[in-house]
Amino acid sequence: MTATQVQVRAPGKINLALHVGPPRPDGYHPLATLFQAVSLYEDVLARPSDEITLELRGRGTDLPTDAGNLAVRAAALLRETGGVDRGVHLTITKQVPVAGGMAGGSADAAATLLACDQLWGTGLSREELAELAAELGADVPFALTGMSAMGVGRGDLVTPVMSRGTYHWVLAVQGEGLSTPHVFKTFDELEGYTVPSAAAPGSDHAAPDGAGPRVDPGLLAALLSADPLVLAKHLTNDLQDAALDLRPELGDVLAAADRAGALAAVVSGSGPTVAALALDAPHAASVADVMRAAEVAAEVLTVTGPVPGARVLEHVHGRR
Repeated sequence: MTATQVQVRAPGKINLALHVGPPRPDGYHPLATLFQAVSLYEDVLARPSDEITLELRGRGTDLPTDAGNLAVRAAALLRETGGVDRGVHLTITKQVPVAGGMAGGSADAAATLLACDQLWGTGLSREELAELAAELGADVPFALTGMSAMGVGRGDLVTPVMSRGTYHWVLAVQGEGLSTPHVFKTFDELEGYTVPSAAAPGSDHAAPDGAGPRVDPGLLAALLSADPLVLAKHLTNDLQDAALDLRPELGDVLAAADRAGALAAVVSGSGPTVAALALDAPHAASVADVMRAAEVAAEVLTVTGPVPGARVLEHVHGRR
């Protein structure tokens, strides 16, 4: 008996806080962020195949389906690590906005790792899968973990954070995404940062080893309070000004969220999705209606968080 198909679901995320330090000699920025997984999902269906192939449904059907796609790279990495000589056909149904700062591609990769591990019987632990996830990208380990978690380093060193209650969010989704590298480049320009040479780690903008941004303890306390009014005071994003510089109309989105009565609003990750916090489900529906009427976004969605990370929905066995 062997698995004939495995379906895995992984969530998108928003950043409740994102603090960004100066670039290091390798070009990466030290980060400190607080992720929250929200109820907008990527579904990955894995079936046996001779090669690694990919089919996309829902959003992002124009994305690459070869090694330019993170899910294909995830399957290839697991196959190499596990010494597997089989392939997989992946069907991904996408709900998370593409290039929206919500880590949809990372969710695809996390779900693919779990699905292929089940399909191929490689038997990796969650910790081993998380190590592979970190090789694929900074947001992939969190998509495995889900719920609420703190990320440091490149955001890939993930520590679960205790959170109480359910939070209601209104997401203003734009029709065109933003390139994360472009946002970081603009951030560096606005801050006057340059990438230090490896030979000069003590340059003006190089953070000393072990130093870097930190998540505000007040945010951690706010999540324990289960009070959205308290949480609203702690939403922050160091990349927001860079996103606004590249996409000035996001200022209209933030203003519309304020007029709609949102408790607070913030650009998620590198943008351009704006996440507005509401008091409860009826309030979220009201805020969403006002923002739709303002016509500042291609789409306005309501979601809740935190939700679990990648998990198996279906595991079908049969003879092969």
